[in-house]
Amino acid sequence: MNTFHSTRSNDQMVTAKQAIRTGIAYDGGLFVNDDLGTANGPHIDIAGLMQSSYQDIAYSVLKALLPDFSEHELRECIEQAYGDQWDDTHITPLKPLGDDWILELFHGPTSAFKDVALQILPRFMARTANTPDVPEQTAHTEERIMILTATSGDTGKAALAGFADAPGTGITVFYPEGKVSQIQQLQMTTQQGNNVHVYAVRGNFDDAQSAVKRIFADHEFANTLQDDAHVALSSANSINVGRLVPQVVYYFAAYAQLVQRGAITLGDPVEFVVPTGNFGNILAGYYAKLLGLPVAHLTVASDKNNVLVDFLNTGVYDRNRPFYQTTSPSMDILISSNLERMLYYFSNKDEALVAKLMESLSQDGTYQIPEDMLKRIQTIFSADWANEDEVNEAIASCFASTGEVIDPHTACGYTVLQRMPQRENVAARILLATASPYKFPRVVNQALGFDHTGSDFACMDVLSQQTGTQAPAALRGLEHAHERFTEVIDIAQMQDVVRRAAFTL
Repeated sequence: MNTFHSTRSNDQMVTAKQAIRTGIAYDGGLFVNDDLGTANGPHIDIAGLMQSSYQDIAYSVLKALLPDFSEHELRECIEQAYGDQWDDTHITPLKPLGDDWILELFHGPTSAFKDVALQILPRFMARTANTPDVPEQTAHTEERIMILTATSGDTGKAALAGFADAPGTGITVFYPEGKVSQIQQLQMTTQQGNNVHVYAVRGNFDDAQSAVKRIFADHEFANTLQDDAHVALSSANSINVGRLVPQVVYYFAAYAQLVQRGAITLGDPVEFVVPTGNFGNILAGYYAKLLGLPVAHLTVASDKNNVLVDFLNTGVYDRNRPFYQTTSPSMDILISSNLERMLYYFSNKDEALVAKLMESLSQDGTYQIPEDMLKRIQTIFSADWANEDEVNEAIASCFASTGEVIDPHTACGYTVLQRMPQRENVAARILLATASPYKFPRVVNQALGFDHTGSDFACMDVLSQQTGTQAPAALRGLEHAHERFTEVIDIAQMQDVVRRAAFTL
């Protein structure tokens, strides 16, 4: 488990530290490790975790997945990432949801599940510099890292919060103009820090994400930045393995909490329902299964942009379809990047096939996987989606029946959960709650029949008064925060602003 390589080839092997520092493979593929899921690969003794803290569970999981980090390095990263900035000591607390369970992933500093990974990724990144693990061509003593991130809403702020003023790094975030919530936009445009840059781009998330990938694939551009500015590019999206693997931890933490509550017996299989856009959140659940967690099934919950649902039902991935702007903007995605890693494992690690599929997606916007491969995927994954009316109904019915206030993304998952058949071999079903409802107060108020005519901040106050819950202080405080970043650019300008930011690091 010491080496990673691209999903599209295996002619360049790197360590975990190199994979994290680089972000994306030289050929545009994503880093994977062939030992995962094999008899001789890493395996977690779940019995030993049942009375452990979140931090101790994190150490066991991250040590298995990132073996070239020392115990001291991992313990230090974990301590810094999962401390007082979280408003719940469980980090990702599990709560009853009728006969099911809900895992709240939004108790970090930006009120979204992305905090779980993006509070620790900068700590990982800081420990990849100037070590023997960094390739000679990138080990310049003065080298700094420029993080490039396209966001559909939540990743941007979580990455900004993690990397702001981090030594030796800068961060540039791109978000689709007019296609994130007011709160999400303000979280990004008011970000403090001398090393941060935020731009709205004309287009949708897929346009921005594809442009970021093209920037990473431009080796001439990368060489210019390294030679002239001593800056290397890396990513904070879940295409970065250092962003993906911390998400594996909360699947183990959820299971441990179920055992501790007496809801299941150690070894009982469980099922997760995961609101999904870029496929990283649910892929982490598959990684947990490969490490030995008794995961019986993983269900994708999508919104109206249901490209993943069609793929998992038919084996045909087709992004040539209308793009819908919904009330769950973080899932308004037609190109789910992390699906490539899943394709790699379910193709029996066939790099040539994955490369062919990704080339077809790039050129034609579509691909089709072999029938036998689809059947293997369907033994673990299924998918369903919710339209806008169903999202509103889910928010209302969840509050009425359980007292839980959920955001629109989680409401997609709740809709899917409610109409799923109960599998005979599943001891518990867990819905992942991905964001605080206070990030989308207008949508939530409208669904609950509360006043939603004022500003988002007025809507926060109404939601708090009506439900007896409290808005996170960091969100409520945005009302009077100064917007630092208001520039709107075209997709074609993205590489130029990255160049400019790199030379100011």
